[in-house]
Amino acid sequence: MPSVFTRIIEGELPGRFVWQDDDVVAFLSINPITTGHTLVVPRQEVDHWIDLDADLWARCSEVALVVGQGIQKAFDPPRVGQMIAGFEVPHTHIHVLAVNDLGDLSFAKAASDPDPAEMDDALERIRSALWDLGHDEYVG
Repeated sequence: MPSVFTRIIEGELPGRFVWQDDDVVAFLSINPITTGHTLVVPRQEVDHWIDLDADLWARCSEVALVVGQGIQKAFDPPRVGQMIAGFEVPHTHIHVLAVNDLGDLSFAKAASDPDPAEMDDALERIRSALWDLGHDEYVG
């Protein structure tokens, strides 16, 4: 059975995509910890990140870096952080998010019912930042 992320990637479930290439996608988390919280996900369904092929891991890391730069440009937080936990969905994903303090790296702060208008605004702000950074071919 495909993971929820595979279903999003394949268009079966909706997703707010900020990045799409042949190997990796990035879309907003449906339970954001901070505004613009984005998940970087390989298209290939691999449960644990340490089982990824080295080249695919490198690509995921590269995309996480670029998405982090987009989040920095879009929201100007003190830091942009990332986490890999892997307990919620058995499909490798990197959480990339604006961080105002260490407490922002807690899943206990995740919104259970975020405002769709705020999500759409965050999506457009990150996309615009990525376009400005020269990544329009992947932003769509």
